[in-house]
Amino acid sequence: MIAKIGRSANLYGALAYNQLKVENEKGEILFGNKIIETASGNYSIAQLAQSFTPYLIANRNTEKHTLHISLNPDPKDKVSDDRFMEMADAYMQEMGYGEQPYVVFKHTDIDRSHIHIVSVCVDEQGKKISDSYEKMRSMNVCRELERKYGLIPATDKEQKQIDKVFRPVDYKAGDVKSQIASVIRHLANYYQFQTLGEFNALLSLFNVGTEKVEGELQGKIRQGLLYIPLNEKGERAGHPFKASVFGKNAGLPALELYYAKCKKALKNHPAKPTIKAAVTIALQSTSGEQAFKKQLGEQGINVVLRRNETGRIYGITFIDHNSKTVWNGSRLGKDFSANTFNDYWNNNIKPEITEALELQSKMIKSKDTDLPEEEPDHLFDFLNTAEKHEDGLIEVLGGLLPEAQGEDSEEQNFANRMKKKRKRTKR
Repeated sequence: MIAKIGRSANLYGALAYNQLKVENEKGEILFGNKIIETASGNYSIAQLAQSFTPYLIANRNTEKHTLHISLNPDPKDKVSDDRFMEMADAYMQEMGYGEQPYVVFKHTDIDRSHIHIVSVCVDEQGKKISDSYEKMRSMNVCRELERKYGLIPATDKEQKQIDKVFRPVDYKAGDVKSQIASVIRHLANYYQFQTLGEFNALLSLFNVGTEKVEGELQGKIRQGLLYIPLNEKGERAGHPFKASVFGKNAGLPALELYYAKCKKALKNHPAKPTIKAAVTIALQSTSGEQAFKKQLGEQGINVVLRRNETGRIYGITFIDHNSKTVWNGSRLGKDFSANTFNDYWNNNIKPEITEALELQSKMIKSKDTDLPEEEPDHLFDFLNTAEKHEDGLIEVLGGLLPEAQGEDSEEQNFANRMKKKRKRTKR
C-alpha cells in the first residue's frame, strides 16, 4: 500500500474534489472523525467545512494547513469498507492526527478502490502538528498495515520507480537523455491522452517538449518526432533527441495507436464530469488566470495554455493528476474552448456558463437546515483565499497528491470548538 500526503492552503479545494465524486456517484463518505452530524446523514461542502472552522481560526502561522491523504492498496487487494475505515483510523492515529477532525472518502471511479482523507495539521490551539520524518513514518505505518491486514506490500523498488517518473527534467543536472527517457517511457503507463498536442502539454510539466519533423527518404515523405529539453520558462534548454533513441514506443506510430486506445477509454470516462465541474466552478469563482490556475492546481489539475506572439490564447489543456487523464478544453465542452478563456482574461468578457450556477449552488448551499443560511457564503469566501505565491509542478502535485506518486492516483479543513468525544458518522 502506498500513502500519499499532500498539503495546501485550500481546504475548499480538497473537500470539493472529493465531494464532487460523491455527487457524481463515484465516491462515498465512509466516516467522519469529530465531524458535526446532520439530520439526514448527507453533507454539503459547507457543512463538512464547519467542523474544521475552529482549527483554522485558531491557526497561528501555518500557511499550508490542509492535509489531503490517500491510501492506495495494490490493485489486487480487495478491501471492504469496514477494513478501509479501520485502516484510516489506524493510519491517522499513528501519524499523530487521530484527535483531529477528518473525513474519509472512498473513491470508486477507477477499477482500484482507494480512500482519501481530508484533515488539518493544526490543533485546537492553532499549533502545527509535527511532521518530522513524516515520509519515513508513513512508510513504516503502511508496512505495518500491510502485515496486519494481509495486503500486498509495496516494494522499495516500486516506490523509487514511481518517485523517479514524476521528477521534471533538470537540464543543469546533466545526463539529459536519461532524464527524458525516465519520463517518456512511463507516461503512457500512467496518463491517457488523445493527441500529440495533449501529450505535449503533459510533457511540458516535466520540462520536455516535442516537435514533429518531416523529410524525404528514398523518394517517400517520412515523419518523425523530436524530444526537446526545456527550462522552467518552457524555452529550449539543449539539443533535441530523435524518438528512436528512446525506443519504438516513443515514436509517432506507437503514439498514434495509443491515441486511438485512449479515445475509446476516455469517451465515457467517469472523471470527466468531475473535472468539468471543477473547471466550471473555478471560472465562476476566480477573476484572473493565476487564481484560476491555483484553485485547480490545489485540486490536482494543471492548466497548460498556448499563446501566439500577440498573447492571444489559442489552446488550453487540463491535466488531471487524480484520474491521470489529459483533456483539451474543447473536449470538456464548447464552453471550455480557448476562446472562452481568451475573451475572459484578455478581453474582460466573463463567460456565462449556465451549469456553473447550478453546480455552485449545489456545492455551497446546505442540503439541510442544520446550519444558518448565511454561513456557506462566508465559508466560500474564507476558504478560497489565494496563497501568496505560485506553486511549481511538484508543489502542485504535493498539494493534493502525495510526495510519492502512486499508480493512480490520483489532491483540506474546518465548527464550533469541540470538546466532544470522537465521533464516527457513517454514510
